[in-house]
Amino acid sequence: MKKIILVYGSIAGLILAAWMIGFTALGKMEDFENGMIYGYASMIIAFSFIYVGISKYKAQMPESTITFKQGFMVGLYITLIASTFYVLAWLIVYYTMAPDFMEKYLAFTIEKMKGNNAPQAEIDAYVKEMKSFNEMYKNPLVNMAFTYMEVIPVGLLMSVISSFLIKRRK
Repeated sequence: MKKIILVYGSIAGLILAAWMIGFTALGKMEDFENGMIYGYASMIIAFSFIYVGISKYKAQMPESTITFKQGFMVGLYITLIASTFYVLAWLIVYYTMAPDFMEKYLAFTIEKMKGNNAPQAEIDAYVKEMKSFNEMYKNPLVNMAFTYMEVIPVGLLMSVISSFLIKRRK
C-alpha cells in the first residue's frame, strides 16, 4: 500500500507543481479572470490519480474486494502527498517568482469592484481587510495553511467519489 500511495501521490503532486510553476513562467498566474479555472482543472487532472491508486490497491487485495474506508484512506494519503507538493511549489512561486502576487490580485479585485459600481466605503473596507490578510500571509506557516485549505478539499472529494465508484465496481 505504501508504494502505491507514494507513487500516485508523487505523480499527482508533480502534476500540480509543474502546472503551477509552468503557468507562472508563462505569465498565466496573473490571469485572475481564469486563474481559478486553470487551478482547479489541474487539481482534477492530478487527483484523477487517486482513482488509479485506489484501483491498484484493490487489485492487490484478496478476492479484489475493498471497503469504502480502505479506499478512502488510500485516497486521503495520496491527497496529502500531492497537496504537500502543491504547497511547496506555491511557496517557491510566491517567494521567488511572484512575490507581488497579492498586490496584483488586490489591484485586480479593486478594479473589478469599481467596474461593478461598488460603493467607495465597501472598497475601502475590502482594501483594509486584504492588506491585513497580506501581512498575515507573508508568514510561511500561515501561507502554507491557506494553501493546504485550497487543495485538500478537492483531493478529499475525489477520494470520496473514487472510493465509492471502486467499491461498487465488481
